[in-house]
Amino acid sequence: MLRTTLRNLLAHKARLVMTVLAVCLGVAFVSGTLVFADSTAAAHRASASKTFAGVDVTVTEKAPAPGTDDGSGAGVLDDALVAELARLPGVAAVRPSVDGSATLNAADGTPLRADRAWSNLAGAYVPARNGKDSRYPLEEGRAPANSGEIAVDGETAAAGRFRLGDTITLATDGPVMTKRLVGIVTTDDTRVTAGGTLVLFDKATAQKLFAAPGHYTGIDLTASRGTTASELADRVTAVLPADRAEATTGQAQAAQQAILVDTLTRGYEKVPMVFAGVSLFIGSFLIVNTFTMLVKRRTRETALLRAIGASRRQVSRSVLLEALLVGLAASAAGLLLGLGIAAVLPHVLGGAHALPSGPLVIGPRSVAAALGVGVGVTVLAAWLPSRLAARTSPMEAMRSAEQPPAAQRFRLRGTMGLGLLVLGAGRLISLSGAEDASEENLRDAMAGCGLLATALIMLAPLLAAPVIRLTGRLTGRFGVTGRLARENALRDPRRTAATAATLLISTGLVTGLAVIGHSTAQALDRQAAAGLGADYVVSTRSTMTGIDPDAARRLAGTSGVRAAHPIADSTLFTGSGVRQISGVDPATVRDTMKLDFVSGSAEDLAPGRIAVSATLARESGVATGGRLNVQLGHAGKPASYEVVGVYKDNPVARDALGSRGEVAANSFLPGSVQRVLLRTDGPATAALEYRLRTAAGNNPLLKVQDRQQLVREAAGTMGDLLDVMYGMLGIGVVISALGIVNTLAMSVAERTREIGALRALGMDRAGVRRMIRLEALTVAGYGTLLGLAGGLFGAWAVGSLANGAIDQYTLILPWGTLLLVALLSLATGTLAAAVPARRAAALSPLEAAANT
Repeated sequence: MLRTTLRNLLAHKARLVMTVLAVCLGVAFVSGTLVFADSTAAAHRASASKTFAGVDVTVTEKAPAPGTDDGSGAGVLDDALVAELARLPGVAAVRPSVDGSATLNAADGTPLRADRAWSNLAGAYVPARNGKDSRYPLEEGRAPANSGEIAVDGETAAAGRFRLGDTITLATDGPVMTKRLVGIVTTDDTRVTAGGTLVLFDKATAQKLFAAPGHYTGIDLTASRGTTASELADRVTAVLPADRAEATTGQAQAAQQAILVDTLTRGYEKVPMVFAGVSLFIGSFLIVNTFTMLVKRRTRETALLRAIGASRRQVSRSVLLEALLVGLAASAAGLLLGLGIAAVLPHVLGGAHALPSGPLVIGPRSVAAALGVGVGVTVLAAWLPSRLAARTSPMEAMRSAEQPPAAQRFRLRGTMGLGLLVLGAGRLISLSGAEDASEENLRDAMAGCGLLATALIMLAPLLAAPVIRLTGRLTGRFGVTGRLARENALRDPRRTAATAATLLISTGLVTGLAVIGHSTAQALDRQAAAGLGADYVVSTRSTMTGIDPDAARRLAGTSGVRAAHPIADSTLFTGSGVRQISGVDPATVRDTMKLDFVSGSAEDLAPGRIAVSATLARESGVATGGRLNVQLGHAGKPASYEVVGVYKDNPVARDALGSRGEVAANSFLPGSVQRVLLRTDGPATAALEYRLRTAAGNNPLLKVQDRQQLVREAAGTMGDLLDVMYGMLGIGVVISALGIVNTLAMSVAERTREIGALRALGMDRAGVRRMIRLEALTVAGYGTLLGLAGGLFGAWAVGSLANGAIDQYTLILPWGTLLLVALLSLATGTLAAAVPARRAAALSPLEAAANT
């Protein structure tokens, strides 16, 4: 049986190549993603180790206990402690540090990597006795010597197009500053190499910005020879105030930093893993179809094996062994292809500077996953065909014609398919009125879609005949070749359905995502504009910062600005959770916000009085005239507030409205505002936006956005969804093309005699090619039609959940995208038929007779 298996494998190696390629794609994404993850983690660890090279112990300050902070901002890490630590036995060197964050403007005036605030670092250049800072070696220029000078790292200089002597605009946590660039340094800090920026000030300036004069945010110590890091940490801990500071070894610091950066960049792995899942899911249908066709083609051979003594178990094991060998080949090819994917992913997912560079790390996890996924999926998918082969009777060897499948099996399949269809559709229909995007409802929706897809796959052979006869009227217009193509597709409904299943799944998945994504994007567009009466919004990039009052006044006085409305934002702690409250001026709020009050009015806002959104009112069980117990801001105290109004949910107003003075006093930065809404005299123009940015001081911590930019930002997540959607469509198209090529190639081989007869009766080569192409088009059209129907139904049902999460959600069909999906699916069928059609046309009547 082993020799027979190997012989069968070699005899059909050309056809099994298609299966190997389909599995190879999924394995490549899995192994490539895991190699990428391992390589990135190793690069983070290596980079962090370089950052803390020579640092054996780091002293940092603990957060003060409640009620112990004197509000001065000065900690215990001061010059006196640095001197005391330097005198400890076993200390070879001490380097104090002052660290913070800063965002810069590039040379063209736009914020530089402002979306990576967690890795936009700032610190002090702390020279040793030799005048150099070992942590930041100088590449060019010199170290900053006064408050008007800075240095940056080489990557930041390249990204911002900075040169020595340039005047650079930057901000830390407030007003904008301008400094002259005097030096360029190198750094191995993983936060910077992972896509951030680095700015260095002189020590005194950094202390004023991020600590206090004479104080630091950390102290690094290097142990002398003969002293271990743990021994030095114990000695340092003994002299530190236990409740104010702590000592950590440099190795532990490096590990923590590597874990932090690795966690923040871990999201890059999700997209390729999604592609891997889609590839393997769709590819499994191709595997089932391929092995089913091979088993059916070898029916007489299998029957002879049974007649000469092969048991059912031996026959089944033979097919599974064949699948195992195919899986091993696919896994090996996929692992090699995955290495290429792992090498490309850092540039595709995050840009040239998004991730630290390093060698590819091929760990046992990646190899095991490649083998396990490739072999597991292939063998599992071949299990049903192996059962079919095992059921072959020895009497089949005596039959000259292929027997049609038993009607009883068709009835059983139809009954099960109808049952799953009722369950899946019923579950989705029951969710259509839920309007609640809870986790439980989302799980139910996913389960319903899975049942619906399974039902369509099971019913596909039964639906093939009526659907193809209906659509066959189009191919019938091509005369005899069109009618023959239709009959060939109807000859074996199960084969046709299995071939179309790959297109059914990929088309249905993409259709559903496209409809939901397009409808959600449109809803976000309307939602972003519905509550905004302003033409421009100037806002902070972080809740930890505020807008300079002088900047707010300059914005109000800018030419072309008719009205300016500052807003203070803070948190609101209620019994139902943490909410956001906007502090506004009751007299002018309606000039820049479109507020639709269900009851009450914004004019009644005052200290001790708030208005709430309809959602917050419903969840808290309050109405206009009632009272709500809340805590305003982190430092505020719980108090009872009078509810003076309830308004329809508004993203601009957020969850609640209060008086600006009271909210600002309880914000993270007391007295600050976080947004300024502007009404202008005319439409948004580049010149007006430039004047507004100038009035705001070109502060990189601020965003100046018109209505269209706000809408695009609100719908920005939909762009990621669409990218994933088109990626999945591409994978589905590739695997579907492989499946159609495989099916038609086997079909041509099985119909050699028939094609020879057609050629003998006068059909020319062009007619044969046309027949095969029309057959492929018929199969592709069938799969596309079922996929579109299933995807639209699923999108309609699941869309109701989005309606509960996103106000103004309505189902809107993206006709252009749907047409593109349909045309691409049909084109896949036509193009995939090129090779089988050419092979069929090359057959001559004499060759056909010789093969019979």
